Amino acid sequence: MFGGVSFRLENGAALVVRGPNGSGKSSLLRLLGGLARADHGTISLDVGDGPVPAEELGRHSHLIGHKGGVTDAMSVEANLRFQTELLGGNSSLMDAALTRLGLMPLAHQRAMTLSAGQRKRLALARLITAPRKLWLLDEPMESLDAAGEALVQTLLGEHCASGGIALIATHGSAPRAARLELALLPEQRASA
Repeated sequence: MFGGVSFRLENGAALVVRGPNGSGKSSLLRLLGGLARADHGTISLDVGDGPVPAEELGRHSHLIGHKGGVTDAMSVEANLRFQTELLGGNSSLMDAALTRLGLMPLAHQRAMTLSAGQRKRLALARLITAPRKLWLLDEPMESLDAAGEALVQTLLGEHCASGGIALIATHGSAPRAARLELALLPEQRASA
């Protein structure tokens, strides 16, 4: 639950959303990704052909959250293929994505064998295979080593340089970008 949040991002911009647990960082990302509805206010995304209706926001965004959408029983390659096809992406980019994210040697392993950092890298691979204008990343550096964090920074830089937009909710490391600080509302502080 949050209120009074307003911002505008132009093509090529990134925004880091910070705040304590319960301040609405993840909820904001779900609203922007079309997975939740706002009680008040408006959300608008223009992808060049005019504003996208709220019910279509998900088609133009990637929301990568804490769980990452990885299925344990499937192989690394099968996970990425499923996500790529589900999102209408380009399966011919899979090898390049797996290589770039350092997962090609693990392509035939079941996802249940991956470390938390490798699972995060697998979730991030779909950013390459199914491009979207808006990236909504919830704690993208979580569980990553220094090389993984540097890779996320590079991917974000390339995305924004090509006109993409990124919102990153985090407690930890974050790219250099504009910041939005969310605070707990008085009623939330009382229950915290």
